[in-house]
Amino acid sequence: MKYAELISRLTLEEKAALLSGKGNFTSKEIKRLGIPGITFSDGPHGLRKQAGAADHLGLNPSLPATCYPTAAAVANSWDVALGEALGEHLGIECVAQRVNMLLGPGLNIKRSPLCGRAFEYFSEDPILAGKMAAAYIRGIQSKGVSACPKHFAANSQETLRMSSDSVVDERTLREIYLTAFEIAVKEGRPKAIMSAYNKINGVYANEDKHLLRDILRDEWGFDGMVVTDWGGSDDHVAGVKAGSHIEMPAPGPCSDLLLVEAVRNGELEETVLDERLDEYLNVVFSITIAEDAPTEFDTEAHHEFAKKVAAESIVLLKNEDGILPLPHGARVGLIGNFVRKPRYQGAGSSIVNPTKLDTALECLNACPEIEVVASYEPDFLQSDGKPTEIDTINMKLLARNVEVVLLFLGLTEDAESEGMDRRHMALKRNQLDLFRKIFSVNHNVVVILSGGSAMELPFADQCKAIVHGYLGGQAGAAAMTDVLLGRVTPSGKLAESWPVRYEDTPAFRYFPGAEKTSEYREGPFIGYRYYDTAKIPVRFPFGFGLSYTTFAYSDLRVTENGATFSIKNTGKVPGAEIAQVYVGKRDGKIFRPTKELKGFTKVFLNPGEEKTLTVPLDDKAFRYFNVKTGKWEFEEGAYEVYVAASSEDIKLTGAVEVVGTDAPDPYKGFSLPSYRAGTVADVPAEEFAVLLGRPIPKAKWDRARPLERNDTISQLCYAKSRAARFVFRRIEAMKRKSDVSGKPDLNIYAIYNMPFRGIAKLMGPMVDLNMVDSILEIVNGRFWGGLIHLISAWRRKGKAEKAFERALADAGKEKG
Repeated sequence: MKYAELISRLTLEEKAALLSGKGNFTSKEIKRLGIPGITFSDGPHGLRKQAGAADHLGLNPSLPATCYPTAAAVANSWDVALGEALGEHLGIECVAQRVNMLLGPGLNIKRSPLCGRAFEYFSEDPILAGKMAAAYIRGIQSKGVSACPKHFAANSQETLRMSSDSVVDERTLREIYLTAFEIAVKEGRPKAIMSAYNKINGVYANEDKHLLRDILRDEWGFDGMVVTDWGGSDDHVAGVKAGSHIEMPAPGPCSDLLLVEAVRNGELEETVLDERLDEYLNVVFSITIAEDAPTEFDTEAHHEFAKKVAAESIVLLKNEDGILPLPHGARVGLIGNFVRKPRYQGAGSSIVNPTKLDTALECLNACPEIEVVASYEPDFLQSDGKPTEIDTINMKLLARNVEVVLLFLGLTEDAESEGMDRRHMALKRNQLDLFRKIFSVNHNVVVILSGGSAMELPFADQCKAIVHGYLGGQAGAAAMTDVLLGRVTPSGKLAESWPVRYEDTPAFRYFPGAEKTSEYREGPFIGYRYYDTAKIPVRFPFGFGLSYTTFAYSDLRVTENGATFSIKNTGKVPGAEIAQVYVGKRDGKIFRPTKELKGFTKVFLNPGEEKTLTVPLDDKAFRYFNVKTGKWEFEEGAYEVYVAASSEDIKLTGAVEVVGTDAPDPYKGFSLPSYRAGTVADVPAEEFAVLLGRPIPKAKWDRARPLERNDTISQLCYAKSRAARFVFRRIEAMKRKSDVSGKPDLNIYAIYNMPFRGIAKLMGPMVDLNMVDSILEIVNGRFWGGLIHLISAWRRKGKAEKAFERALADAGKEKG
C-alpha cells in the first residue's frame, strides 16, 4: 500500500470517518495528519457549487458558472477533441471555485426516450458515449482535479431509481450498459466513478463486488475511488467490502459506527478497510488544489467557447427548398415561448447558474442580415400549469406579414428532469395547435427545437425546415442564430434514433419498471440496433444530420485494424462531415444486431477539398460476450464493414475475415426466436427467462407483508397505520399539484420515490437506521411499540455518537 505508514497512524474511528461525507458536498479531513477534505460539485455541463446551504437536487442557488450544452447536445457533435476541450474549460472553473471533483460526465445508455435524465446522457450507443465521456474526463483531469463519471451502472430510469432492480442478462449488460464505462475508464483514466442507486440483478450497484472489483478494478484496471450517488448507499459495510469508498452526502456518525462495529465483531477485516483507505487517499492527495491557483476564469472567453460547442452540436433535420440559411434581407417572424425564455438546460442536480444568457429575441434582432418584423411569445404553460390559449388573430397577422416564420418549440421544463420520467414523447397540445394555425397562413415555417431527447413530430412532413439545438447551454441561442444565418454550416448528427412514435420503441412495454423490477427484455436490441434489425421505420435515424454542403465518399480499404477511405466536399461552402463505421455479420451463429457502430471521425473540408481518413477498429470491433465462458470471444468468419453518413445511409461497404476463439455457442439448444430475429417489442416471459439463464424475479410488491427499509415512501398506501396512509395521501396530493404546475417540485418526487432507508442516509445525523426501523414499526401498525423503540433508538444513537466523537477528539493523544 502506498500510504500504509499514514494509515497505521489513524485510529479505527478515524479510518471509518474518512469513508463518509462531512457535508452535502464535502468530505472529512484529519488535520493532525495533513489529510485534506475534498469538495465535490454537481455539473456534467457546468459547475453547481452552492453558495449557501447545499442540497443535492439543485433547489438552492449556486455560484455563477458557464452553462455549457448538455451531454445530449454535445454528443451530436461526434467530436472527441471538442469534448476534451470542453472538459478543460470545466476543469479551469473547478480550480477557480476550489472544486476538487466534478460529478460527471453522465454516460448511462439511453434505453428509452422517456428517461427523465436523458438530457444528461450522451447516446443510445456505448461506443459514442464512451469515447465522448473519455474525452471529457481527460480534459477535466488535465487541470489537476478529478472527474467522476456516473451512474455505474444500468441506471436507465428515474422512476423508483433508489430501489428498482435492473433485471438484465449478462451479455446485454456487458455489451451495451458497461462498454461505455469500460471505454471511459480505459481511455479517460478517471480518478473516481459514481455507483448507481439501483440494483442490478438483485444486488445494489454500490454493493456489487462483481461490478466494482471483478470488472471495474481487476478487468479494466481502474485505480481510483468509488463514490456513492447521494443517498445511494444501502449497506455501508457491504459497500466497503465490495469496493466502494465514500458514502455521500453526510450520513453522520451512525454510518461510521457501522464500520467500527463491523471491524470489532469480525464482519469486516481491518485490512480491507485499510485497502479502501489507501485507494481513497491516493485520489485525495492527487487532486489537492494549490493555494495560489487562480480564483477567477475568463467568463467571456468561456461563454464564447460554449457558443462554439453549441454551434457544432446543432442538428439540421430537414431543409426543404433550401430555405436555410435564411436569405439576406429576409423578413422573419419569431413565434414561441422559447424566443424570450430559452430552454437551455434540464432540471435537477445539474442546474447551473449561468454567467450570462443569450436569447433568440436579442440575438436575431441584432442581426443586420435579416429583418425581424415582430415576435409573438405565448407561454406554453400558464402559472397553473394549463396550456395557454393562443391569440389566433395576432399570431396569424404576424405570420401573414413575413416571408419566413421561425417557430420555437420543444419540451417544457415539466417534461424532463431528474427524479421523474417523461410520460410520453408528444409535445404540448398547444404547441401542435400553434403550428397548425401558423401553417394555415404561411407554409414557410422553420421549426427550431429545444429539448434533451427525442420527440414525436407529427408536423415533420409539413414544415420547410427543422433545426434541433437540444439543450444548448447559455450561448445556445447565439449559436442557433449563426446556423440559421449560414455563418456556421451545421455539422451535428443525432446521437440517438428518433422513432415516429413512442409505441415503436423496443422498451415500450417494459419501461419504466413501475414496482420492484425493471426488466430489460429487449436485450441488446436498443435504439438503431432494434430499428435496423426489426426493420422499423423511424422519423430520423441514428447518426443523421444535414448540412449546407454535400460530401462524396470513395476508395474504401478495410483491414482487421481499421477502415481507410476518402471524403470530398462537393458543395459550395465549407463544412464538416461525420463519417461512421459500422460492423455486421450476416451468417453468424451468435444472434446480434444487423450492424453496430464501432468507430467514427469528424473532418472539416473546404469546397472541393478531399481528405483520406482512417477509422481504427479496436478490440471492441468484432467481440461478443459469451455467457458460457464468461469472457469476450470472437466468432470466426467474414464481417461486413460499412462506412456511413448515418445508420441508414451506407456510403461504402467492405469485408474482413476474423479469426475466431472457438468458444462454445452459449445459445445452442435454445430457440430464442425474438432475439434471433431482433423483434423484441413483446418478448414472452419464458423466452426472457432463457436469455437471463434463471427465473425472472417477482416484479410486483407484496401488498400484504410489512414495509421494510428498502420499500419506498410511495408504498405508504399499503401501510397498516391510518396515520401513515394519511401521510401518503398528502404526499400524493402534493405530487399531483406539482404535476399540473408546469414546474416540477423535485423535493416531492425525491420523497415519493425514496426508500425508507433514505430518511437516515439523506438526513445526516438526525436519524439512523435503527430509528428508521422503529418508524417502520409505527407504519406497520405497531404504534406504541414503535414509538417506544424510536425513543430508545434515539437515545442509543445519541450516546453512541457522543462516544464516537470523543474517540475522534482523543485520536491525537492515542496515536501521538
